[in-house]
Amino acid sequence: MTAIRAADSGRPAPTAPGPAAGGGRGVATTARGSLFGLAGSAANALFGFVLVAVVTHGLGARGAGAVFTGVAAFTILSNTLKLGADTSLVRFVSRDLELSGGGGVPGLLRISVLPTLLASTAGAAALLFSPGTAGLLLPDLPPGEAASLIRLFAVFLPVTTVALVLLGATRGYGSVVPFVGVEQIGKPALRVLLAVPLVLLAPSVTALSAAWLVPGVLGLVAACVSLRRSRRMRPGTGRPSPQAREFWAFAGPRAVSSVFDITAVWTGVILLSALGTAAEAGVYTAIGRLVTAGTLLQLAIRLAVAPQISRLLAGGDVPGAHHLHRLSTRWIALFSWPVFLVLAAYPRTVLSLFGPGFSGGAPGLVVLAAACLVNVGVGNAQTVILMAGRSVWNLAVAGAAFVVQLGSAVWLVPRYGVLGAAVSWALAIVVDNGASALLARYRLGFRTVDRGYAGAALVGLVAVALPVFAMRTFLGDSVPGAFLGIVLSVGAFGAAIWRYRLPLGVGEFFGALRKRGSENSR
Repeated sequence: MTAIRAADSGRPAPTAPGPAAGGGRGVATTARGSLFGLAGSAANALFGFVLVAVVTHGLGARGAGAVFTGVAAFTILSNTLKLGADTSLVRFVSRDLELSGGGGVPGLLRISVLPTLLASTAGAAALLFSPGTAGLLLPDLPPGEAASLIRLFAVFLPVTTVALVLLGATRGYGSVVPFVGVEQIGKPALRVLLAVPLVLLAPSVTALSAAWLVPGVLGLVAACVSLRRSRRMRPGTGRPSPQAREFWAFAGPRAVSSVFDITAVWTGVILLSALGTAAEAGVYTAIGRLVTAGTLLQLAIRLAVAPQISRLLAGGDVPGAHHLHRLSTRWIALFSWPVFLVLAAYPRTVLSLFGPGFSGGAPGLVVLAAACLVNVGVGNAQTVILMAGRSVWNLAVAGAAFVVQLGSAVWLVPRYGVLGAAVSWALAIVVDNGASALLARYRLGFRTVDRGYAGAALVGLVAVALPVFAMRTFLGDSVPGAFLGIVLSVGAFGAAIWRYRLPLGVGEFFGALRKRGSENSR
């Protein structure tokens, strides 16, 4: 791939500071971070499946719907009240490390943490003194129990919000280990460990909600320790450059767009709980878990690639940033498309893992699987826009997608239930990712489609789609059909990957994993 990198930079390979140099180091760091992030995402998905299974079997679809409606509202609030400071810290800390060696990081922390702490505390107070909100979100619960549940979530709101901001700063240092360890492994594992004995001994909506919330306290402690360690390793010797006005000018639009992003995931749950039934909300939550599982690699690469693109752009290595985006998008599409093809082929079989009563969500799962082919197909176009400093563009796109989702959901959910919620979310996914890809390509020059990308698409269609849908045709949406389809597709996919590993970029990925040292130890 050296020739490709030299061509991307437009300069001789030995002297170019583009992909062959800075971009190459960015590829190595991204590859290692993505591998660890993928392991964390897999663990998060596994623990998430187990938790949903434990809660649904312990409380039934109605009780599980109440728990996850509270989780949905809490997640939206915590992501709103961090005010976009976590993403802003990823960008500004990585830039500061590139330009001044980290001298401005203390100032960046001062101007970011206190506002988010005040905002989340105010949000918690509002929940504590507005019992009417509980009746709107949880109409299936007795008023007293619903109010107590909302107050419980309110108490933990500042803890979780500040932890997310601090973990954003650790990502700015170029390491995904603290975020993955806390958010994707530590907290999900503790939630399962707490939920299992509660289901066996004293299952209740309040107790299982507490099991979901309590690990957030340990998450805050771990975030503080990890950030302190990162700062000790890179104390900063250059001239500090914290800029409060620039920081919040970027964070402000991101704060609003992050609300749209997280609301897109949970809008269906909340609307189904309010306009439909708690049982439908539980089924939709299970579908959401499956869709999230399909984006494991995309999420993992997003964690690792964001600070690298920001660093490359800050250092003037635009060709290196372009190369890193193309290569990472190719990895995402190549390994994520097969997951959604399997989900689309065998939706009832997959949903049966959650127990009886969930197979009715199969049409919704097919719709979302199709939309997610677009999602993973454009890679992390939103990340490119944000790390290039265009948070206003990101806000405009996310806002448009949210309007599409909410407008269609209000009309579709009362009529079609889970399917209506899935269609509205699918429309938002296509709008958000399609518009982001167009902006990244035609306004920032980040091209996604090349020969390697076309090869990845062909491998997914031929090696995976043909066997899984062939078995679906002959054996139906059944366990034997799913088993044979997956086995045949894994064999064909593995053979194609090995045969075309160089043009697909797989060889460069694993080659980067073998390199020692870290980009940030220069």
